[in-house]
Amino acid sequence: MDNIIFDRIKGGLYGVAVGDALGGTTEFMTEREIEEKHGYLTEIIGGGVWHLEPGEVTDDTMMTLCVAAGILENPVEPMEAIGRFFMEWYQSRPKDIGNIIRHVFQKYEGDWLEAAFVAHMDMGQSGGNGSLMRCLPAALAYKDPADIDRMTAMQSRMTHYDPRCTEACIMYNRMAQRLLQGEHLRTAIMAEVAGSEYEDIIEERPDCPTSGYVVHTFRWVLHILLQTSDYAEVVQKAANLGGDSDTIGAIAGGLAGIYYGYAGIPARYAEAILIKEKLDEISSQLYALKIS
Repeated sequence: MDNIIFDRIKGGLYGVAVGDALGGTTEFMTEREIEEKHGYLTEIIGGGVWHLEPGEVTDDTMMTLCVAAGILENPVEPMEAIGRFFMEWYQSRPKDIGNIIRHVFQKYEGDWLEAAFVAHMDMGQSGGNGSLMRCLPAALAYKDPADIDRMTAMQSRMTHYDPRCTEACIMYNRMAQRLLQGEHLRTAIMAEVAGSEYEDIIEERPDCPTSGYVVHTFRWVLHILLQTSDYAEVVQKAANLGGDSDTIGAIAGGLAGIYYGYAGIPARYAEAILIKEKLDEISSQLYALKIS
């Protein structure tokens, strides 16, 4: 086993889950409310608007695992399998599910791309961050950059018709692939934002809210990654922003987890995650597919 690659893949998956579990406590709160209640949140304590158990994850991690499971079941054409895992999860009545995704699931009648378009038209927009939060398994599973791009775009379009969602997902997973190959974090980010709308606006603190809009989310994610020096600092910064903090934490945590590796995630965080056996299993399977 190439221990470095495996450590990065496992770090990516755990990175999503830890960022999600930590940020779930502060979702929808303001920075001032977080400071008044928690000071500066650094521990996985659960609670919050979803009444989470300590170490319980939300839709960010669960949908990431659905994408991973679908890819593992049918790596060549995973859409049907991913969709089936989505619906099984939806039917389990999860605590947290995004408005756009819920609407797509309610409209789904056998054609994911049609359901995404109908939801987009019904709601007047579909530019949420719900496909970005779950896209990482495509980068963890495939070797060929063309396959990574294709599967990344496909999983996004299943629920999010807005092309800005697909664009952000592709940029994110291209960064992930660079990090898997050992590139420096800043180098990987800057290479992929070059020429995009994010190029000149991620160094300074974003002047946009920590909303569920994919462009806002991606700005915050990239800014946090550029302004931090270890995994814990990344997810703590995300959690203490409030707003859509679980999703910002999950997305930033995924790239940070690859870059710093599973070994770079504090053991108290990894051990706290309630579904760690599932994460271990999926990490091993994604690694096996990546090197096959």
